[in-house]
Formats: sequence, C-alpha cells, structure tokens
Amino acid sequence: MQTTPEQKPRGEILLRTLAMPADTNGNGDIFGGWIMSQLDLAGAIVAQEITGSRVVTVSVSNITFKAPVSVGDIVCCYGECTRIGNTSLSIALEVWIKNRAKVGMNQHYLACDALFNYVAIDDNGKPHHISK
Repeated sequence: MQTTPEQKPRGEILLRTLAMPADTNGNGDIFGGWIMSQLDLAGAIVAQEITGSRVVTVSVSNITFKAPVSVGDIVCCYGECTRIGNTSLSIALEVWIKNRAKVGMNQHYLACDALFNYVAIDDNGKPHHISK
C-alpha cells in the first residue's frame, strides 16, 4: 500500500521501533495486538505530558488496521490530543510504516489508526481533575 504525496501523519512523532520476528502472528505478519500496544505506549506519553500525572487507558475507539506490517519494518507512531475533559482525554493515533526495503527512499504508508481514551489518576488510583 502506498500513500499519496498529500497524505501526512497526524500530529507529532511519539514513538519509533522496529518490528521483530517475535512480534508476528500465524501468517508471518506483525500481530495486531503488538501494534495496539505500541499505540497505547505512544498515547500514554502524550496523556502523561498533558496531565502531569499517571494515566490509565479506559477505552479504544475506531481502531482500524489498514495494511499489514512486516518483520524489519520501522513502526512510527504519531498522535495528537483531540479532547480534554474534566478527568479524561482523547488521543488520536496513527501508525505509519517505513518499509525495510525502501527505508532510504523516504516512503511510508498508514497501517493503522485509532482513538485512545485515558483518565488521569492520582497516587491512589482515583481519577483527578485535569488542569487546562
């Protein structure tokens, strides 16, 4: 799958990692659960920076896997905050892939997107107000 030149990642780069053989499913592609965990890590980084506290993931909305990811691909997670409530916030996330065979060609494609929702918690694990 190839994106058009006008397609760009949404938000800022939050996380980059390499897809490894241990992360594959039965078909030899990278397991969707592993991709989801990378998104959760990336989203939590943004949520913690905004809230200044611990956060917990409360839901994932509209996760869509658009293209497979292969061993050796560079997995790039991008995102931005789309909503801040009293105790919760939403982070729109995307996974863009730099194919291992085309790394030097600066080509990438959108493999997955989702909306992650987090709640700010205090040291006792109770939700707390987010200062805006």
